[in-house]
Amino acid sequence: MSATESRIADVAIRDGSIVAVESDLGALAGDAMIEVIDATGLLVLPGAVDVHTHTRVATDAEPDRFFQDSVAAAFGGTTTFLAFNNPGTGSSPAAEHSLLAGLHEWRAATERDSAIDYSVSLAISGRMDDPVAELPAMVNEGVATAKAFMVFDFRLDERRIYEAMRVLGERGGMLQVHCEDPVLIDTAVTEALARGDTAPQFHASTRSTEAEAVATYRVMAFARAADVPVHVVHLSSAGALRHVRDAKASGVRAHAETCPHYLALTDARYESPNLASVAECVISPPLRPRSDQDALWAGLAAGDLDLIATDHVPDRMAVEKAEALRGISFDKVSNGAPGIETLLAIAYSEGVAKGRLTVERLVDVLATSPARLFGLARKGAIEPGRDADLVLFDPAARRTLRAVDLHHTSDYTPYEGFSINGAVRSVYVRGRPVIQDGAFVGTRGFGQFVERGLVGA
Repeated sequence: MSATESRIADVAIRDGSIVAVESDLGALAGDAMIEVIDATGLLVLPGAVDVHTHTRVATDAEPDRFFQDSVAAAFGGTTTFLAFNNPGTGSSPAAEHSLLAGLHEWRAATERDSAIDYSVSLAISGRMDDPVAELPAMVNEGVATAKAFMVFDFRLDERRIYEAMRVLGERGGMLQVHCEDPVLIDTAVTEALARGDTAPQFHASTRSTEAEAVATYRVMAFARAADVPVHVVHLSSAGALRHVRDAKASGVRAHAETCPHYLALTDARYESPNLASVAECVISPPLRPRSDQDALWAGLAAGDLDLIATDHVPDRMAVEKAEALRGISFDKVSNGAPGIETLLAIAYSEGVAKGRLTVERLVDVLATSPARLFGLARKGAIEPGRDADLVLFDPAARRTLRAVDLHHTSDYTPYEGFSINGAVRSVYVRGRPVIQDGAFVGTRGFGQFVERGLVGA
């Protein structure tokens, strides 16, 4: 399978790389030194590339959490992931003041800890001393993307967002931006709390689609003025999508992602009488109405949205979300939901199986475009010269998603009870099996840190 065609073919692998993709390589099968894997009846997909996770690094108290989420990613058909080092993922106070200190700390903390290949996109905090000055050195160290937040207490002011976007773009990098307007959201939150609207569902009502759209419009204007690429993370609404589409049409190098939760869930979730079910989906931006969801699917099919990424946050109801059940106000509830293991499952089942995407477009938005846009030149496609990152996927399988069957460090999934079409059978990273017939056969530390080249092309 590729982003442009589906065909029956043999794939030859040597030393972790794809060396040939031909209609018949059967003559090689007679060589006793060659292992032959029969994928009859399965889709052979390039491994998914998840460019948006908040996977937490190991600590003395939780030494396996980065490794465990990398294993979960592999079970879901992801062979490469990018993580952020924003506050809450295990960064030290030093990392909150310096991009380079954060990079060196993060690499040391994750070295020899992942089951699959990985990299990092650094979070630019408003608390940092001079992050824009450090961006060129960051790119020189193989990290060509960074993320700025327009909201939260570590937000970056808009002047420095523009400067970071320009400096990164001029060095061959790309800024990722969390687009929500701080004035509209801060005002809405203050007013809701004053009214006594403190329950988790009010998180969603204070983060409007207008706040997302206004912020996205400004970021598109910044990219146009600076003449550099930009990437909008976790886009959730039709209004924000319209500004990205218009910017693309006018020649701006604008890119955007959406997430599985926006494609599979709606704001009806916040009407649940089950407080835990609501708290599970306290995310930013929040879930949106069905009309926005329909617009996102149309945007993916048309190419207005470039890719799907998880925004995986390994929160747990028993830990990070627990206080929501004890009456803490919504503005203090941890934002985020797990998704690192369910990316391909949701995208295939809700997209391909329901006729919203072709399987070729699925490959593009999960593997080929993420690899291309984020400088992973050897990832994202089944072609000679690429890493042999392959997923054997059974489209005929049927299953029900249950948290107890997943392998991530969270204790829940927002997709509990979802009926799913398709299942990952085996996963190979650089030609080596990591998942085989539904079982983990990889090793801790096999995953390599990938230094990335030019991005945003």
